[in-house]
Amino acid sequence: MGAVEVPADRLWGAQTQRSLHFFPIGVGRFRWERPVIRAFGIVKKCAALANGELNELSAEKVRLIVAAAQEVIDGHWDDEFPLVVFQTGSGTQSNMNANEVIANRAIQLAGGEPGSKNPVHPNDDVNHCQSSNDVFPAVMHVATASMVTDALIPSVRGLRDTLAGKSREYSDVVMVGRTHLQDATPVTLGQVMSGWVAQLDLCLSGIHRVLPDVCELATGGTAVGTGLNAHPQFGEKIAAQISHCTGHLFVSAPNKFAALSAHDGMVNVSAALRTLAGALMKIANDVRWYASGPRAGIGEITIPENEPGSSIMPGKINPTQCEALSMVAVQVFGNDHAVAFAGSQGNFQLNVYKPVMLHNVLESVRLLSDACRAFDEHCARGIAPANGRIREHLDNSLMLVTALNPHIGYEKSAEIALRAHRDGCSLRAAALALGYVSESDFAAWVRPEDMLGWDAARP
Repeated sequence: MGAVEVPADRLWGAQTQRSLHFFPIGVGRFRWERPVIRAFGIVKKCAALANGELNELSAEKVRLIVAAAQEVIDGHWDDEFPLVVFQTGSGTQSNMNANEVIANRAIQLAGGEPGSKNPVHPNDDVNHCQSSNDVFPAVMHVATASMVTDALIPSVRGLRDTLAGKSREYSDVVMVGRTHLQDATPVTLGQVMSGWVAQLDLCLSGIHRVLPDVCELATGGTAVGTGLNAHPQFGEKIAAQISHCTGHLFVSAPNKFAALSAHDGMVNVSAALRTLAGALMKIANDVRWYASGPRAGIGEITIPENEPGSSIMPGKINPTQCEALSMVAVQVFGNDHAVAFAGSQGNFQLNVYKPVMLHNVLESVRLLSDACRAFDEHCARGIAPANGRIREHLDNSLMLVTALNPHIGYEKSAEIALRAHRDGCSLRAAALALGYVSESDFAAWVRPEDMLGWDAARP
């Protein structure tokens, strides 16, 4: 395809340079980040080790490739991976970028001249027994599984544990329940928060359930899934090496045709992230509504006052952590749409939307990890009940009348509630005025603390 000028101070080669020229899309916003570069280093290192086990590469070539790939894993050459997400849909340019960088660094370690392809060739050696079509899916899975396990799950669990502790702490704080944004029968603040905890538990369970879907690797399938030009045992060997290198259990995908042409595992992970985003949206909205006011809203809980909320209204404090968390949820919803659509676009033996799927899943993981940690540290840990406001609302709640149902029936109870609402008086005054209960009966029957049902504050 003709000569290509490559900067002499770079480890990348002609194929990387061509991609830089032909795909100037999203530059500055969509370059691969550390988890992807690290995953490339892991896959290439483990491929060399697998090839060494199978006597497909000499011990010296394996040594050089492993040493160079380890430097990539450790982050020494991130600037040598300049390519953007919006390139070929198989990720071929990024795979060849990794081959060139690792080969040239291996050549340097051997005392040779980068670009000479001697003693290590980027295609024949670094890419031995591989195709971009099976390498990039492996990178997708390694990066995703690592980020979900090492970053997302700990952040979600940290928030979950904070809320669980708060739920126990406030298990005796009785407050007005609300359905349809209208007053309902009482609950405790602990019960309310136990619901948030249960949502996060379900989300964590869902994430753990789909993780095995991205622990199946396409490597060994090469170009179309048949394994052409790869040793028959390469898939199993590299999966074992990657498991050892990462500490996560990876296996060779039992069907390489599906592994190359469909990425249902990534779609499943994205769906689990969307479910988590939905739960976090619910939690964020509950917190900011309960904290609304402070004088003209609900105002039943207080949250940390982190920063001024207005450039014109002095003293205004806003629920900014709730806003940030809910914006992250919106972004994750959008990312999931992109991943789901991309996952539907496998044609014949290859899906060519791999880079955009990886980018969106990793962005969702990163945003959710960061947002959960920030919300935990700067909001959830500081949630406290505003007891005076809670008691005021509870005493004025019309739905305490529900406690009279078993004694005087639904119709009379409804009449009491509507009388109190329309006359602007208390339930007690309305009940006594209508003559349906005595004062002693009302005091004995209408007790919010006896209307809580089961103790849900046991997350």
